[in-house]
Amino acid sequence: MAAKPASASTEQLDLDPAFALHRGGKLEVRSAVPVRDADDLALAYTPGVARVCTAIADTPSLAKDYTWVSNVVAVVTDGTAVLGLGDIGPSAAMPVMEGKALLFKEFAGIDAVPLCLDCTDVDGIVETVVRLAPSFGGVNLEDISAPRCFEIEDRLRDLLDIPVFHDDQHGTAIVVLAALKNAARLTGRPLGDLRAVVAGAGASGVAVTRILLEAGIGDIAVSDSKGMIYEGREGLNPVKEALARITNRAGRTGSTEEALAGADVFVGLSGSTVSEGAIASMAEGAIVFALSNPTPEIHPEVAAKHAAVVATGRSDFPNQINNVLAFPGVFRGALDVRASGITENMKVAAADALAGVVGDDVTAAYVIPSPFDDRVAPAVTAAVAAQARADGVARA
Repeated sequence: MAAKPASASTEQLDLDPAFALHRGGKLEVRSAVPVRDADDLALAYTPGVARVCTAIADTPSLAKDYTWVSNVVAVVTDGTAVLGLGDIGPSAAMPVMEGKALLFKEFAGIDAVPLCLDCTDVDGIVETVVRLAPSFGGVNLEDISAPRCFEIEDRLRDLLDIPVFHDDQHGTAIVVLAALKNAARLTGRPLGDLRAVVAGAGASGVAVTRILLEAGIGDIAVSDSKGMIYEGREGLNPVKEALARITNRAGRTGSTEEALAGADVFVGLSGSTVSEGAIASMAEGAIVFALSNPTPEIHPEVAAKHAAVVATGRSDFPNQINNVLAFPGVFRGALDVRASGITENMKVAAADALAGVVGDDVTAAYVIPSPFDDRVAPAVTAAVAAQARADGVARA
C-alpha cells in the first residue's frame, strides 16, 4: 500500500510566527483566589461553597455577585462565515474565537469563553445558547452566515435577559458610524445631507445601513451581487425585502457603480471590486470606506485621488475600521450596569463616544482612533452604561 503524502510537521509550521504564537492556544484559566492550605480549600470548595450555593438557590440574582458570571461573555460561532475564509467549520474557527476572547480581556478586562458549535441549524444554535446562558453575563455571536445570523440574534434577544450582540453586524456598524461622523464633520456636511451607497447586504451591510438610518443619513441605497436592492425586485429574501422598504428612496436600479455617480459616501462590505472611474464619478468631497479584507474594493491610494477621506479594514493604511474599537467597551458598559440587553440607542451612544475620542484632532488620515488609544474603551464603556440607564435596561 502506498504511503500517504506527508503533511507539514508541527516543527515546520512553527517556523511561521503565526503558528508559533498559536501553539497550545491563546487562552488559559487562572485562579482568582489563593488555595494555600486546608482553610482556603474549605472556603473555595466544600464545605464553604455550599453556603454560597444555597444562598443563590434562594436568591438567583446573587449569582451575579458571587460567581464570575457577571464578567464573562460567551463567544459563539458555528464557523460558517469566518473572516474572509467563509464556511470553514467550528474547529477551524477556534483560533479566531480565541482571538476574540483575548481582545475582550486585553481591552476591557472581560473574561470570555469561545464556543464553537458543531451545528448550523438555527433552532439548534438557539436552543444550545439558551441552555448555556446561565453560565454567562452576555453572548457575543461571531462569524455566523447571513441571513441565519439575523434570526438567531433576534430569537436569542427575545429569549434571554442578558446582552446578545452579533459583532459582525453591530461592531462594524458602530465603528463605521463613528468614522463617518468625523469624516462628514471634516468635509463640512451634516449626515442628513449625505447620500450613501453600501455594497453588500450581508450581516455587516445590513447593520451599517440600519445604524446610518438611525443616525439620520440623508439617503442610503444598498447593493448585493445582483445589483441595487429596491422594492419590487424579484428574488429578495425577507431581510432584503425589509431593507428595500426603508432605503433607496430614489428607486435606483442597476449596478453599484452606476449608483455611485454623484454619491457622497461609499461603504464597501461585499468583497467585490469598484473601479477608479466609479469613485471619480462621486460628488466632490467624497468619503470612501473600502472595508473588505484582506483586499479592499479599491486600493486606498487610488481612491484617495478622488476622495476627501478614505478608510479601510486594514492596519497598514490610515483610518482602520476595526471592531475592537467597539465591542469591548460595549460589553464592559452593559455588564457594569447589568443591562438586560443592548439597545439601538446604546449602539449610537458608543459611536458618538468613539467619534468624540478623535475630537478636534480630526484630519483626513485620522477620523477614527487607534485600537491602542487607551481612551477608547473607557469612553465607549461610560457612554453605553449611561445610555443603558437612560433606556431603562440597566439593573445596577
